[in-house]
Amino acid sequence: MNVSMRQLRAFLAVAGHRHFRRAAEALHLTQPAVSRLIADLEAELDVKLFDRSTREVVPTEAGRYLEQALARVLDELDGVLGHARAQADPLRGRVRIAAVPTLSAGLVPLGIARCTREHPSLEIILRDQSQAQVLDAVRGGEVDFGLTVEPATREEFEAETILHDPFRLVCRADHPLAARKGVAWKALDGQPLVLLDHASGSRRLIDAALAAQGVVARVAIEVGHPHTAFRMVEAGLGVTVTPALSLDALRPGLVTLRLTPQIHRDVTLLRRRARSLSPPAQTAWDTFRDIALTLA
Repeated sequence: MNVSMRQLRAFLAVAGHRHFRRAAEALHLTQPAVSRLIADLEAELDVKLFDRSTREVVPTEAGRYLEQALARVLDELDGVLGHARAQADPLRGRVRIAAVPTLSAGLVPLGIARCTREHPSLEIILRDQSQAQVLDAVRGGEVDFGLTVEPATREEFEAETILHDPFRLVCRADHPLAARKGVAWKALDGQPLVLLDHASGSRRLIDAALAAQGVVARVAIEVGHPHTAFRMVEAGLGVTVTPALSLDALRPGLVTLRLTPQIHRDVTLLRRRARSLSPPAQTAWDTFRDIALTLA
């Protein structure tokens, strides 16, 4: 079947106006051109679409069915095409991202706020997920890109490290370590530790740092979010090692100390390999990179 959009739109115009001349004027075509489009459509469908008289043009039963169905279909098509055009605009559209909790609470709000301020037609949808879930969401195409911590499977993704985020020690102000200007990792030997659980991308790095410094880790409590770890520290249940980006959640009574030697995690933007970002997603990606530069 060889039916064109021009024929279909001419049909809807004639059906709506009940008149060939008025339909032609609405379409900015000549009346013979519209008549030819309708004749060709009727020939292609092998059905009569209009009953014609000297006064009006009335759709046949087949024409009335086609008018109702076609109006709905073309309206949906216009919406789809409009969305596609919007996706070509780097400053307009919806962007879905996933981020690990320590970034969702630190870097991500800054990036979304800048996008909202500078590109108000961009809509950012955030998934706050564990490291493994972020990787799965990017891998499966459920999000445009992710913000993670040193993914272990870089060969699957296009990755860009945007920030080196150092680890810090957090303890109560009355803790014996609080009076120091800095704390060696080795000073944590035997200390009760409140650490992020193994769903966090940072935990693997913290465990590796403790082992490399010869620390016998005494993990008292494992939690899912730095904010929870801080509350545990407030309650006197231990000290915690946390990324610097999570320190905005500290409340009075807690202090943060540098750990020596300095060990950091790499904050990484991540997307599927060999898959280009849509223009809106690229705009958001670039915004997060720029935000990270201001924090470096």
